[in-house]
Amino acid sequence: MKQNITLSLEKELIKKGKIIAAQKETSISKMLGELLKEIVDKEDHYEAAKRNAMQILKKGLNLGGRITWKREDLYER
Repeated sequence: MKQNITLSLEKELIKKGKIIAAQKETSISKMLGELLKEIVDKEDHYEAAKRNAMQILKKGLNLGGRITWKREDLYER
């Protein structure tokens, strides 16, 4: 479902935006909508990657190797 919004922009910006939109055979509204969608998609992707990284960190990584010593062997008491 689409919904309208109202923006307040400088007249010069709107004028240049109309020219660019006409050159791309689209509208300012469609250009802004696509830009906002791109920003939201990037944010969603970032959040998903962050959640995935946090899960990996919580689980931990097996870096190989084995502990073949005891703490007592390392420190004199």
